[in-house]
Amino acid sequence: MTIVIAVYITLLGLILGSFYNVVALRVPAGESLNHPPSHCTGCGTRLKPRDLVPVLSWLASGGKCRHCGAKVSMLYPLGELATGLLFLWSYLEFGVSIRGVTAILLSSLAVIVTVADLKYMLIPNKILLFFTPFLLVLTLLNVEGPLWLSLLGAAVGGAIILPFAWFGGMGMGDFKLFALLGLVIGFPNVLLAFFAACLLGTLVGGTLQLAGIAKRGQPVPFGPWLALGALLAYGYGSEIIGGYLSLIH
Repeated sequence: MTIVIAVYITLLGLILGSFYNVVALRVPAGESLNHPPSHCTGCGTRLKPRDLVPVLSWLASGGKCRHCGAKVSMLYPLGELATGLLFLWSYLEFGVSIRGVTAILLSSLAVIVTVADLKYMLIPNKILLFFTPFLLVLTLLNVEGPLWLSLLGAAVGGAIILPFAWFGGMGMGDFKLFALLGLVIGFPNVLLAFFAACLLGTLVGGTLQLAGIAKRGQPVPFGPWLALGALLAYGYGSEIIGGYLSLIH
């Protein structure tokens, strides 16, 4: 039964990942989610079901439109694959539980934010406002310690990002995102999430610069790293913090 559920959850993630791509690419541009239907951005040809199979359609077409040969961004299959794998991780790590549902919602938010921020350097308010009530309710149902730790997580998350947003290092979308993430993961996990985001962002950014893919001084979206850091802290925060404290004592 566990294998069956795991396969179902993964397939669900792949399918929803395709929809999340649409949300991430259309909402920041102010476009409708259902009109026009899925189409090639190069030639405008409406896509058929065979063109919309998550990941496989992109691989089968060689990453190009079947009609005009225009390249199809890797954001599409990567967003779908990431969603499927994160859904699988959520189930394997937390099972069918409130924590598992919360992890799936966090994963969904992370994928949408990542695609939108990579494409537009923007985290739309509409996306954050959609997820906020669901994550708030789940947090209230899932509080394992004092509620004030969740509220403190939101306050600290916002306070960490606000100076960077105020002076231009980050956007207000990052501020709102991390305040919401801080509410869900609580304190002190929010500190771990920020440290992990900085570390991962620096390592990947430095690697891209050394490889000549990114230029020095080029703006880098930070939302994806905040989301990834929050997922890491949500899943393993207690173990990581506990292990660190045991080393310094």
